Amino acid sequence: WGPTKALPWQHMVNVVAGIMLGPFWAAIVAFLAGTIRIALGTGTIFAYPGGIPGGLVVGLTYRLLTGILKKRRTALVISSLTEPLGTCGVGGAITWYLMDPLMGGAFRVKFGAFLYFAAGWLVSSIIGTALGLLIVLSFERLSVLGGIR
Repeated sequence: WGPTKALPWQHMVNVVAGIMLGPFWAAIVAFLAGTIRIALGTGTIFAYPGGIPGGLVVGLTYRLLTGILKKRRTALVISSLTEPLGTCGVGGAITWYLMDPLMGGAFRVKFGAFLYFAAGWLVSSIIGTALGLLIVLSFERLSVLGGIR
């Protein structure tokens, strides 16, 4: 999508890492995934502001919900579904603010610039979130997530 080169597997990794490793390590994993994507030519500098917030939001939401909800599966599903919020909402806003000075203030008055990044990531994020959710639910069913809180 435009200059961003969105890729669903990074969002899938965000979901799995956010739940299995927590918010801090999910951010580190997203940074490393972005670096690998850039090195391979499948990503741009937008892999960082587009990927890191998604992993953080999933990890933080999962930590919060496991303390509140009694059903672990519900916490897994809800926290997985927050990845697009982190990627498109938070990541899109960060990208908008980072790009504005580089573009001479051209984005300042145009909310469409935010939508340009967020909409491009949304499709990729939804696909990756669905894949990540399937993986996490499979892990839970196989008791791989047994010791993870």
